[in-house]
Amino acid sequence: MKRQRKKIVLTALLLLIGLSTNAQGNGSAGITEATQMVTSYFDPATKLIYAIGAVVGLIGGVKVYNKFSSGDPDTSKTAASWFGACIFLIVAATILRSFFL
Repeated sequence: MKRQRKKIVLTALLLLIGLSTNAQGNGSAGITEATQMVTSYFDPATKLIYAIGAVVGLIGGVKVYNKFSSGDPDTSKTAASWFGACIFLIVAATILRSFFL
């Protein structure tokens, strides 16, 4: 009885070791597939960030124009902050794309 139990445990152990070795071989294919999927999202994401930058730029232009028209002395500070936000979005998208691709 003890001998038969040892054989069953040994067989189960060998089966688990064999399955785990087979599963490890497919890990590199999964990582490669995941990398390809993530890099395929960079072009649409970059275009989306550029579009967001354009909308932010238009909103900033309208706000700066309204301040300039009303004679607000703080117009240059507002213009610089909106312009800086647009430049940051464009540069961040470009740098992230070139860094990861």
